[in-house]
Amino acid sequence: MQPGGSVVLVTGASSGIGAALARMLAEQGATVGLVARREDRLAEVLDDCRKGAPDSRMWVFDLADVAGSERLVLDAWDAFGHLDAIVHNAGIPKRRHVTKLTYDEIDHVMRVNFLSPARMTLAVLPRMLERGAGVVVNVSSVAGRLGNANESAYSASKFALCGWAEALAVDLWDTPVRIKLVNPGPIDTEIWDLPGEDEPLYHGDKVPPQEVAAGIVAALADDSGFEHYLPDMKAVIEMKTADIDGFMAGMAAMARQARRG
Repeated sequence: MQPGGSVVLVTGASSGIGAALARMLAEQGATVGLVARREDRLAEVLDDCRKGAPDSRMWVFDLADVAGSERLVLDAWDAFGHLDAIVHNAGIPKRRHVTKLTYDEIDHVMRVNFLSPARMTLAVLPRMLERGAGVVVNVSSVAGRLGNANESAYSASKFALCGWAEALAVDLWDTPVRIKLVNPGPIDTEIWDLPGEDEPLYHGDKVPPQEVAAGIVAALADDSGFEHYLPDMKAVIEMKTADIDGFMAGMAAMARQARRG
């Protein structure tokens, strides 16, 4: 799939990767549907998108409402007449040591990061199959392949999204619907500074969201393959797989050092 002339729904489009992606798609000729909670910031992105894609639209919505997410995606399909692609980009962090984590926090993270994307995909999948075309991009995280310290709820939601996307791609292998998985690493967005979260353990370099957005646009292409690391951190995942106990020991040591200051 190429952006020009296509219709793409992007969740989490009011800031960060989602906002950068929406603007980039519109600049390349795609009509964009924008989904996010913050109406004022979403409207700013929509104004930019409409400069190159005047039929773009926005939906103010909180993906913690799983049942509502199904109605949302079907409304977007009906409003545009179809969707060529959905980019499940919306996500929330949860930096909390497991001994201080509550079930309600786990439930909230799972609803936003996994359950709503899954329900939205199931809602439009029959329409994509009937139409004979469609791309579903699941934006997970390297934390969906690595169990990060102080991020058990977040990692669980992203592991779920990775496993869902991989199995979904296999189930749909012989169909015209393509499933893509994008695993960003440390990206320079507000996710690091949101209130109510523990201090991040990571303090290294971060990649600008525009770089990830460009990678997602490239991932939309039919021949781009299934899984994409942005930036390329696949070697870290392979190291963990080769020595899981060594990885966990190193992660625990990093967490201890951070707690000591």
